[in-house]
Amino acid sequence: MSKKSIGSKVLTVFSILLGLIWLAPLVWLVGTALTETTFKMSFLPTTGFTFDNIKYVWNAVPFGQYYLNTIILVVVTFAIQFFTSTLAAYSLAFMDYKGKSLVFVVIFMQIIIPNDVLITPNFMTLAEMGVIDTKLGIMLPFLGSATAIFLLRQHFKTVPRAFGEAARIDGANLWQTIWRVYMPCAKPAYMSFAVISVSYHWNNYLWPLIVTKSPENRTLTVGLAIFAKSKEANMQWSNVCAATFIIILPLLLAFFIMQKQFMNSFVSAGVKE
Repeated sequence: MSKKSIGSKVLTVFSILLGLIWLAPLVWLVGTALTETTFKMSFLPTTGFTFDNIKYVWNAVPFGQYYLNTIILVVVTFAIQFFTSTLAAYSLAFMDYKGKSLVFVVIFMQIIIPNDVLITPNFMTLAEMGVIDTKLGIMLPFLGSATAIFLLRQHFKTVPRAFGEAARIDGANLWQTIWRVYMPCAKPAYMSFAVISVSYHWNNYLWPLIVTKSPENRTLTVGLAIFAKSKEANMQWSNVCAATFIIILPLLLAFFIMQKQFMNSFVSAGVKE
């Protein structure tokens, strides 16, 4: 057996072990959420299967309202990011104007700076605007995305200028040229960013916690944290795990159904110049 073959088998075994370690918390969470309550913690379930934990949690806390708030937040934010990032990326890729390089550097710096650093100035700005404890207040700092602009710019630059010029000669306006020529070529970038945007805003906790005060505007993650510390949780891991399972279920289903498309999008979305 060659050294290359042995190394490949070792790498495969190591990858499988790493995958099992990563899956262990998820297996415990699902098993605890879908089995009868017990005061004895164990990795694998020791009691019977039940949906009672899910039903109890759903009725104890307004998770329906939290779901609606989160879906509105995720969908509207991504839709606006889709529009603003596309136009910004096109301008940086093809238009010539004074200060273009500086604009690109500033946008690139936004990728490096963590969002948590900007929480205080963002909150002060929203307070002056009077949009604290509103869905708009949660979304406003994220309606433009430096990551999306950077990814799309790199993809747009791989498309020959002649394609866009031909579309303009045929009578297409600027938006039609972007929509029919450049956007189809950047599908991997759009898919990659969709995964990043949806998962980030679905799981975002700190910013919605700071901005929201009422159940009418709380997101799922904030609702989970409040529920875990409330008397409705009854100090039961099964209830907390059931609430967590309710939150992560849509993302899990989306990943298992579209995992091939997700993986292909990240492989195809390599940075190109």
